[in-house]
Amino acid sequence: MSEPTLETIEDYNTLKGEKRRVVWAVVLAGLVMGIVYSVVYSYYDNKDDSIEVHESIKSIPVK
Repeated sequence: MSEPTLETIEDYNTLKGEKRRVVWAVVLAGLVMGIVYSVVYSYYDNKDDSIEVHESIKSIPVK
């Protein structure tokens, strides 16, 4: 049993048929997930709930 070479691979230069559809499906799924993540993150990212601290921390107690 020999290893495949570039000349024996059917779609080395271009993707055709089922492989092409799978590649496009993966690319589109990644883009959709990225867009959904960005929208949800920007919608739920609430920076108004932070607590302001006016005093500086001089030392941290160690047990």
